[in-house]
Amino acid sequence: ELRHRASPWQRNLGYPLAMLGLLALTGISVLIVCFHVLELLLDDAAMPRGIQDASLGQVSFSIFGSFGAALQVVLIFYLMVSSVVGFYSSPLFTRLLPERQDTPLTKIIGNCVSLLVLSSALPVFSRTLGITRFDLLGDFGRFNWLGNFYIVFLYNMGFAGLTTLCLVKKVSWAVQAELIRAFGEDG
Repeated sequence: ELRHRASPWQRNLGYPLAMLGLLALTGISVLIVCFHVLELLLDDAAMPRGIQDASLGQVSFSIFGSFGAALQVVLIFYLMVSSVVGFYSSPLFTRLLPERQDTPLTKIIGNCVSLLVLSSALPVFSRTLGITRFDLLGDFGRFNWLGNFYIVFLYNMGFAGLTTLCLVKKVSWAVQAELIRAFGEDG
């Protein structure tokens, strides 16, 4: 219904640009994680431990300076939004979605708890994936399991592999559906 009510500008320019942006952000995050996996294999300093004696403003937390820091912020925001969308899209939690003017208090509390858990896990998540090394008002590098190479390595490999699989599946199914639609109409 929303697609039919959308203007031609939205359908022909807005939606494709949004899809390209999402594909680019997903691709960049997978490339950063793959680069982090290579760093993990070659250098022990790539482990997501706490940063010692790194004062804010004295040490650059990105290789690419201000552009890299802005890219990290955009990627962390993207990971936050995609994890919330993925959480509410899972079959187990679709019933937790709030309904306009008809949401019981227990469902509101469940949503608050879920969003609090997701937002609390985001700094550790982005740090474990190697997207950022910055600890914002919390030394998340003190977790013992962040020093375990195998856990961090498997976590990164799992993220890169599953994200790539989902991306290929989603894109290939969309291309396949368009090809079937295009050739099905002509034949």
